[in-house]
This record gives sequence, structure tokens and C-alpha cells, in this order.
Amino acid sequence: MSANTTARTVRRRSLRIAVAALTAAAGLTLTACSGSDAHTEPAGQSDAGMAVESGGTGSSAKEQGSGAQTDSGAKTDAKTDAKGGAAAKKPGTNAVGSGGSGSGVDRCHTSGLKAAFATGEDAAPDPNAGGSTTTSVVLTNKGSRTCKIGGFPGVDLKSENGGERWSLARSSAKHSSITLAPGDSTDFTINVALTKEEEGFYQPAFADITPPNETKSITIKWPWGTLVDQRSATHPATFVNPIG
Repeated sequence: MSANTTARTVRRRSLRIAVAALTAAAGLTLTACSGSDAHTEPAGQSDAGMAVESGGTGSSAKEQGSGAQTDSGAKTDAKTDAKGGAAAKKPGTNAVGSGGSGSGVDRCHTSGLKAAFATGEDAAPDPNAGGSTTTSVVLTNKGSRTCKIGGFPGVDLKSENGGERWSLARSSAKHSSITLAPGDSTDFTINVALTKEEEGFYQPAFADITPPNETKSITIKWPWGTLVDQRSATHPATFVNPIG
């Protein structure tokens, strides 16, 4: 073989090796690109999944936040209820003090009251008073519950045998309701026109006291003297004043 022929053969082999090397390099490059793409896709999916999880976590956080607000609201409601409870007590106390309706305190009934004339030295009517003087009737809550009372009681004077009765007129005084705890007392006054004359008088023996809004009465003895008989008078000097 000539030198020229040998040189050509060497060049051809070098070219084939170079081409083979380039082909291999291209293949590696393609493989690397393909591997990179294949790896990128899962990474993208992984990122998407993280985004979904992040979104889910955010939603859960919001829900938890909502729950926290609900709990806060419940606490607020509890405080409000507690305050409302405390407030419910105060109106009850005020209502009891005023004896107003809606306080849950029932009116005083005849069966739960005791009546008596105040007979102390300062309570006795002055028999020498010109015109009219006063006497007081004390009403005591003898029951076991608080009750309210107010207005005008009914007062009927009657003779010893009960044949002569006198239903006393009422004054024009204003009145309001009060409350009586067990054992508490209140009173009302009766204007009386006493007389020492032997003619034109009326001698009571008893007084029937009927509490406001009641039909049953309490009978007590009349402790004083005779009254000017004004049972038929338009404006008698003996009349009843309201309770309290």
C-alpha cells in the first residue's frame, strides 16, 4: 500500500470516529434534555400540588379563624348572658322597690295580712281636736313571701250588733304601690271627726278592713270614741286615705 493510500485511510477512520463521537454527544445531549424535561414536569406537578395544599391550608386557616371568631362570639354571648343575668336581677330589685307590675311580685292578699289600729300615745286621735283628727291602721305582711300593695283600702265601720254600718268615703290623695317583705308593715290613715255630744253621733264597735283589690276583709275592734254621724253627708269629715 502506498503512503497516499495509507494517509487517506487514516483520515477516513478519523472522520468516522469524529462523526461517531459527535453522534454520541448529540445523543447524550438529547438524553440529558429529555431527562431534564421529564424531571421538570413532576416538579411542576409538585409545585401545583403544593399550591393546592397551600390553598387548602389557607382555607383551613380561614375556617379555623372563623371558628376562633365563633368561639369569641360564644364568649361574648356568655358575657352578655352573664351581664343579662346580672341586669335581670337589677330590674327585679327595682321592681320590688317600686312594687311595679312585671316584677314577678304578686299583690298582697287578705289571708297574708294582719291589720291593727296604731294605739300608741302619738297615734291616738285627739278627742279635743276641732273638726277632724286622724288615726292609723297598720298592715303587716304575716306571710312567707314578698307582696305588693297600694291604693285605697275599703273601711266599713259597724255597730256592736252589726246593724249600723258606715262605708267610709275616700280622699282625693294620689297613691302608688309599695312592697312588703315578710314581717314588714305599712299603714294608712283615717280622718275622723270625734264628738262628745250625745245627739247626732255614731258609735262604731268594729272596722272591717278590706285590702286593695281584695274581697275579703279583716275585722278589728274600734278603740276610739264616738264619731259625728255624717253617713249621709256629701263631704264627711271622716274618710279614708291611701296606703303608704
